[in-house]
Amino acid sequence: MKNRILLSASLFHALNDATTVVVPMVFPLLYGRSSLITSYSQIGLLSNLGLLTTLFVQFVVVKLSCHVEYKTLLLWSFIGIGVSLACLPLASSFLTLLAFFLFMRVVTSVYHPVMIAWISKSQPARGLDQAMGIQSGSGNIGVLLAFLSVGYLAQKWDWKMPLFAWSVFGLAIGAAGALVIRRVSSRNEIRPSLHIHSWLRVLRQIRQLIPGFIFGGMGWSVTIYYAPSLLNHQFAVPIGQTGLYLSLWIGLGTVSGYAYGFLSRRFGRRTVFLASIGGAALSLAAIGLAPGRSLAVLGLLVFGVFLLMTYPSLHTFTGSSVPQADQTQAFSWVSNIQILSGAVVALLAGLLSDKFGIRAPFLLAALLAAACFVFYALPNGPRLSPGRDS
Repeated sequence: MKNRILLSASLFHALNDATTVVVPMVFPLLYGRSSLITSYSQIGLLSNLGLLTTLFVQFVVVKLSCHVEYKTLLLWSFIGIGVSLACLPLASSFLTLLAFFLFMRVVTSVYHPVMIAWISKSQPARGLDQAMGIQSGSGNIGVLLAFLSVGYLAQKWDWKMPLFAWSVFGLAIGAAGALVIRRVSSRNEIRPSLHIHSWLRVLRQIRQLIPGFIFGGMGWSVTIYYAPSLLNHQFAVPIGQTGLYLSLWIGLGTVSGYAYGFLSRRFGRRTVFLASIGGAALSLAAIGLAPGRSLAVLGLLVFGVFLLMTYPSLHTFTGSSVPQADQTQAFSWVSNIQILSGAVVALLAGLLSDKFGIRAPFLLAALLAAACFVFYALPNGPRLSPGRDS
């Protein structure tokens, strides 16, 4: 059963994360054509409303998960993903584009609070690190495929083709994921209270991990939104080559994510986590201060290795710190805090970029990552859970 859940989770995570990258990647193409999107403020409006939608829906999903089978929620999710991707190319105005985009954000808000909690509940203590590394790496593979495919398909045909192609591909992946768990039940006799005091109680259980969640959301947003501009504008890297470098960034992160289970067993969860944040801080500083293209690209690739190893670390710490009955709420908090921190830092980084240049987001991120490292590394800092297998 645990292997079926993990395999299904890996397929759904790849589809879910790919979808959240595929759609934003066509926005610059629409802006360049002055078609549907005619200003950067419209892109900002899409992003902000999408964020608010995800935050709201994930709380609703947690409540639904107490009454509806996880596999049913995931079935609705992947069908919705396929439909939303097919509808987006049919938009005839900004408002219809916005409506289809928000629908896409609704259906991609199911995986993180539900499926990660299911993995944590179903895996034996000694297999948790490896399972979290596998599911995290699978999401990275989806992002890598999105980076590689969207630009090529759009260049050969038009901006609509990547969306249609991923709609079909997504339905196939989702069907495979649903088939794997068709006979697996998530029913649990323990039904957690979902009143506000329950949410706050769960948040207190993982409060020592909040700086790590903030770092995770910040690192992802800074890379997705500002790395292309840094390479293309600051270092004159062609946009096609920029996409290749970003694919390598997520590819190396995928390898490190899959390696997390082995490394945590070999060196310990806390050591791997601290090394990841410390390495991320140094590589972000190298990107922001790089005198030339080579060091900037090298820093970006190294940052991918460290950043994408922090996600399975944080998921493992969360799963080890929270009782099973509270884990769906806990992983909803994880996702929501990352989303909020990414949005706040991305907005601040944009303002700093206008004033000080495109290097500013990476220097800001380096300072925040260094502060996070110090917070956890100090002798009197928070004690990170060694796990149920200790």
